[in-house]
Amino acid sequence: MDSKISGTVLPVLEITLQPTDVLIAESGELAWKTPNVTLHTTTATAGTTSLWGAIGRALSGGGLFMTEYRAENGPGQVAFAAKVPGAILEEKVAAGRGYLVHRHGYLCGTGRVTLTTAFQQKLGSGIFGGNGFMMQKVGGEGTAWVELGGEVVTKDLRAGEVLDVHPGHVGMLEESVSFDITTIPGVRNKLFGGDGFFLARLTGPGRVWLQTLTVPHLAHAIEPYLPRSE
Repeated sequence: MDSKISGTVLPVLEITLQPTDVLIAESGELAWKTPNVTLHTTTATAGTTSLWGAIGRALSGGGLFMTEYRAENGPGQVAFAAKVPGAILEEKVAAGRGYLVHRHGYLCGTGRVTLTTAFQQKLGSGIFGGNGFMMQKVGGEGTAWVELGGEVVTKDLRAGEVLDVHPGHVGMLEESVSFDITTIPGVRNKLFGGDGFFLARLTGPGRVWLQTLTVPHLAHAIEPYLPRSE
């Protein structure tokens, strides 16, 4: 399996499959393919064998259904385009080297990569963290591709080092990084600061990928220019 990421602001991922390869992607991600690449849509894939497992994956932002891609009678190509301005990252996944990814950030992975729900350490993280903290857990073994919004800033946190981040700007983190929710200090800051009530508290060791663009911020920026019904 060979991959190539092309473009800058709106990149595209092109993957060349051999007949023995399996690629698993979220449903609805396909941009183009060669005719000999076949599609099989199912709930029982990416490490999930039951309906409840698929429902849990869907709650974290993944699809209830996912699509398997295979090439028949020789090599074939399949491509996935970015949905928002940003970047597509390729990461190796292995035992003890998994990742937590923001909702809708997982693009695709090789056949032995799993996609499940990242369970929060505390109940408050799931209730108050917002969409930015219902995260996907990428595990298993192989290669995974992730889509992040805007520019990507990486931070390597030492053991015990803490970084507070607006939940929507948490793009991806190594599974060794612990995460929780903390509140923005000060009642006035909470009510009038415009940054919400909560921040994601990330504690090292491990690498964190921050995204500068979130879909809600993009929607807010273009909303004044959308046509309005009379």
